Amino acid sequence: MSGTAFHIAKRYLIAKKGSTAVTFITWLAALAMMVAVAAMFIIISVFSGLEDLNREMISDLHADLTVKSRQGKVLKDVAKLQQIISGRNDVAGLSRAIEEKVYIDYGGKGDIAYLRGVDSAYISVNPVNKNIFYGSYPTFEFPNEVVMENQLGNRLSIPVGSQADFATVFMPKAGTGLINKEEDIFNKKEIYVTGVFSGNDQLNNYIIAPIALTQQLLNLPDGAAYQLLVKLRDGNQADGVRDELMKKVGKDYIITTKKEENAAFWKMINIEKLFIYFIFVLVIFITTFNLAGAIIILQLDKKEQARSLLSLGLPLRELRRTYFYTGMLIVITGIISGLIIGTIVCFIQLQTGFFKANAAIDLAFPVRILPVNYLIVASTAAVFGLLISWMFSKINRQHITKG
Repeated sequence: MSGTAFHIAKRYLIAKKGSTAVTFITWLAALAMMVAVAAMFIIISVFSGLEDLNREMISDLHADLTVKSRQGKVLKDVAKLQQIISGRNDVAGLSRAIEEKVYIDYGGKGDIAYLRGVDSAYISVNPVNKNIFYGSYPTFEFPNEVVMENQLGNRLSIPVGSQADFATVFMPKAGTGLINKEEDIFNKKEIYVTGVFSGNDQLNNYIIAPIALTQQLLNLPDGAAYQLLVKLRDGNQADGVRDELMKKVGKDYIITTKKEENAAFWKMINIEKLFIYFIFVLVIFITTFNLAGAIIILQLDKKEQARSLLSLGLPLRELRRTYFYTGMLIVITGIISGLIIGTIVCFIQLQTGFFKANAAIDLAFPVRILPVNYLIVASTAAVFGLLISWMFSKINRQHITKG
C-alpha cells in the first residue's frame, strides 16, 4: 500500500491540478524552499571561507607557543628559559618580546599605538618583514629604528627613511610621588621609521621596534622580556610540546598555544556563525508555512478523488501518507534544486570573485564549499519539511466524507 501512496503523491506533484491556483501554490512552496536553501548554503559557505581568511590573517599574529610570567609582566630567569626551550629539536625559532601601549606624536599629531619590542630573531617566529611594502626592516644596529603599520603612519603623516624628521613615543612611568614636570609622567624616545607594513586588520596601530627601545622606555635591564615567542617545526604538535615544557620550566610560568591566544577571536566568529545559522533556521521555518498551505489546498482540490479512494477500500492511513509524501517531495525538490543553485553561485564566486567584500582593495568574498555544509543545510530543511508534512497530512475521515 505504501507504494500506492507514493505513486499517487508523485502524480499529485507533477500532474495537472484541478485549479491553476493549486498548481501555482504547490510550485511556489517548492520555489520558496529552493531559495531559502540556496541562500543558507551560500551564506554558510561564505562563513567557511571567512574562517580560512581569518585563520590566514592571524596566523602570524601569535607564535606557536607563548611563554609568560604567572605573576607580573616581566619574566624571571629569561636566559635559563631560553636555554631550556632552544635546546629542543622541535623548536625552529625563539624570540624575546615586550609589548606595551604608547602615545606617539609627530608634528602636533598624536595617536595611541602598541609598541612591540622584539629581538633580531623575531622574523624567524613572525615573518613580518615579508609584509613590508615600503622601506626596510630595522637592522637592529640602533634601538630607535622601527617599522610601523601603514594606516598609523598615514594618519600621522610620518615620513619613512627621513633622518631629518623623527616621531616621539611616550611611555607612562610607574611609581608614586608628586608630578612637577613632564619627565615625572613619561619616558620618551625619538624613533626613526625605516619602513611600513600591512597590518591586515590584526596588527593595526602597531609599531615593531628593537627590544632595547622598550627596555629603555620601561627602565628594564638588558635581557628583560615580557614574553618568549616560540616557533615550532610542526605547529600541530603545539599541545604536546607545551605540556612537556611546563614540566621543565615549573609553575612560575604560563605557556599558551596559538589557538589559546586566539580563543576570544574564534569564540566571536563562532557566535556570529551560530547567530546567522539561527536566522536562516527561522527563514526556513517560515518558508515551510508555504508547504503547509500547499498541502491544505491540495487536500481541498483532491477531496472528491480522496472520497473515491476511501470508497474503493484505501485505508485512511494510506491517504494520509499520500499527503505526507507529497509534502516531502516538495521539500526534497526544493532542497536538491537549492543546493544545486547554491553550489553554482559559490563556484562562480570562486572562479570570478564577482561579489566584493571590499571593492577598494579588490577583496572578493571568500567561499569554501564543504561536505558538512550540504549536510547542515539539507538536514535543517528536511527536519522542518518532515515536521510540517506530518502535521498537515493528518486529515480525518469526516472532513473527506461530509458534503
